[in-house]
Amino acid sequence: MIWFIYIVGGVFIALACAMFYVFYRSHHFGMFLMGVTYSASGVLAIALPHWWPLLAGFVMVWLLRFMGLEPEVAPPADENPVREEAGAIRDERKADR
Repeated sequence: MIWFIYIVGGVFIALACAMFYVFYRSHHFGMFLMGVTYSASGVLAIALPHWWPLLAGFVMVWLLRFMGLEPEVAPPADENPVREEAGAIRDERKADR
């Protein structure tokens, strides 16, 4: 069980590093908060070999996501919108209904 805690704690720290890199590139404050949460829970789980910091960190990150602090992902430019003659953009999914 202790190895599982170390592995998941290491994964949380790796996720935090990735989120800090995304924050560095995009300056999205939600990424910074989620990175801090993941890194704190990963370090705490490794320092105190218990499972509850991992669960608490996971739940807190999901609460941050539900509050809207996750960056939006825009679709590729040629996927859904279709440009009409008048210059307006309409969504193909809405047009099919």
